[in-house]
Amino acid sequence: MELVGSSLPAARAHVRSTPTNLLPAISTMTSSYKNRFPYYPLPQPLSLPWLPRSYYRTATNHPMLAPFSSGSQGLTPSKMLPFVSNRTSLFTRYTPDDWYRSNLTNYRESETSRHNSESLRVDTSRLIQDKHQQTKKTQMESTKNLGERVNDIEFWKSELCHELDEMIGETNALTDMKKRLERALAETEAPLQVAQECLLHREKRMGIDLVHDNVEKQLFTEVDVIRSCQERMQRYLDRAKAQLASNRAAQHEVERDLADKQTAHRIDGKCHHLRNTSDGISYYRGVERVDATISVPDSWAKFTDDNILRSQSERAASAKLREDIENLLVVTANEMWNQFNAVNVAFTNRIAETADAKNKIQTHLAKTLQEIFQIEMSIESIRKAIRDKVPPLKVAQTRLDERTRRPNVELCRDSAQLRLVNEVHELDETIQNLQQRLRDAEDTLQTLVRAKAVLEHDLAVKANSLFIDQEKCMGMRRNFPCTARLVGFV
Repeated sequence: MELVGSSLPAARAHVRSTPTNLLPAISTMTSSYKNRFPYYPLPQPLSLPWLPRSYYRTATNHPMLAPFSSGSQGLTPSKMLPFVSNRTSLFTRYTPDDWYRSNLTNYRESETSRHNSESLRVDTSRLIQDKHQQTKKTQMESTKNLGERVNDIEFWKSELCHELDEMIGETNALTDMKKRLERALAETEAPLQVAQECLLHREKRMGIDLVHDNVEKQLFTEVDVIRSCQERMQRYLDRAKAQLASNRAAQHEVERDLADKQTAHRIDGKCHHLRNTSDGISYYRGVERVDATISVPDSWAKFTDDNILRSQSERAASAKLREDIENLLVVTANEMWNQFNAVNVAFTNRIAETADAKNKIQTHLAKTLQEIFQIEMSIESIRKAIRDKVPPLKVAQTRLDERTRRPNVELCRDSAQLRLVNEVHELDETIQNLQQRLRDAEDTLQTLVRAKAVLEHDLAVKANSLFIDQEKCMGMRRNFPCTARLVGFV
């Protein structure tokens, strides 16, 4: 049973029209983002209003007023409500006060809703502005920090580039110095071989000339000096090789750090120039929760500073080593040259002594030969003198023999007899003296011959020594390396 005057049946009496969408469909809205939304949900104030379906339902319904009796004049009797005659069977109606109060209540609720909505709009607008300013400020601070980071990277890049250039120059300089040292070390082989060959040649001296003279002492000293220089050069050569390895290791660390800095500078520079309108920006889900950092600014700066300090330390050690090698080359060249000159002076003095001795021997040999000739002439004269004394001796002895045949008293010891006897004795003594002198002369001749042989042998020895010292040894020592070659320049 329907009540008379009720608005509900009137609303139901009309067919509901097709809903018209006052808001655009969500599926038809064009997204302003390139990709999907972030993974995390938006907070509640940013979500849709509470019970949005009621808004859509209210917007699609057209309120209709119930027909009154005056409005139903054009209706047919079959469509009109039946007249209820029994008033007691109707529900109790509202009073005018209720009606006014209801209207006032609706007015107040409407004003409250509108006030709340207005407050919400104002707060929302202010919130949007605040968040926009905060986002802009945060982005500016991030951009500023990235710019400072790029400046820091550029500073360390310049420091690394400068240090790398310095290290490359120092490594090249040490490499050149090492090559000089190797050339100088190779140049010492020829003087050492010359000194050793001189010692071997001088072993071929003969006789009394095979002495441990000053030349031999100086040659042994020269061999020791050259070997000492070679040992020191080899030690510094090993140090140079080790220092080059250290330089290359430090250079590698600087190059690797520089390459990392260049990559970081390119990345941070790209990030610094990114804007909201830049291409290539996108969502990266959960990237803010990924912490792949392995250093902090202090440790980051200390790492590069340590690399630079290590490179500087190696450069200082390399420069000190180059200076030491330079001093070593000068000292060793001076030592070898001084000893070379000392050996040459000893050779010159010894050659002069040997030549003087050879000249004296030649003089003595000439005198000996002259004396041998003279003594041979003397021996011949003595022999002739002895031969000359034989006839007088024979005459005297014959006379004495003939006088022994005198008869009787005629055998008188007269003066003639005494003189003949004395003559025979004198001739015998003379012959004996001449024969003794002949033997002495022959002995002297043998002595002179032996002296001649000794002098001739000694002359050959001195000639051999002169040939060894003057021709062989000094001939080899004319090609001693110059100072420029001994210090490794040529």
